[in-house]
Amino acid sequence: MTRVIGVVGPSGVGKDTLMAALADCEPRLALIRRVITRPATAGGEDFEGVTEAEFAARCAAGEFVLDWAAHGLCYGIPAALPVGRDGLVNLSRSVLRQAAQVFGPGFTVLALQAAPEVLAARLLARGREDAATIAARLARRVDPLPEGLDVVTLDNSGPLALTVAAARAALYPNSGRRAI
Repeated sequence: MTRVIGVVGPSGVGKDTLMAALADCEPRLALIRRVITRPATAGGEDFEGVTEAEFAARCAAGEFVLDWAAHGLCYGIPAALPVGRDGLVNLSRSVLRQAAQVFGPGFTVLALQAAPEVLAARLLARGREDAATIAARLARRVDPLPEGLDVVTLDNSGPLALTVAAARAALYPNSGRRAI
């Protein structure tokens, strides 16, 4: 793996949608599939769903390079990462400092944001939560990103194609330039 790019942002910001679109159009990128303690039929991102017991056993066996708990679920990043390409992974803000230590130099954070009304509409369209739960989710305080990380911040309120282009330009700034 050349480098790991941790994608963070609030629910509904489009992390998984952007990651899939980036991986589709950028051959230097591979998606890193998370292991999560929720049913595989829950929908949303492409993940491996496991029970809490399975997760604990795999964690004890050292199968994860990074793991954490959030929102009543456990998340793990498999130790077997893609080789030869940069890896995109959906991370929690709470593990960014640890991720920087695990993934070392070159670890980059792609921090997505979007207007509150865009987030609310996207969350409502997912159909997993009612309006009151969504309002409470959007009202939560968001901790700042840890200092000292390589962070690229992008607004994903508009068309996906614009965010994909901005992300590619930020992650691979010299791609469009030719040596003379």
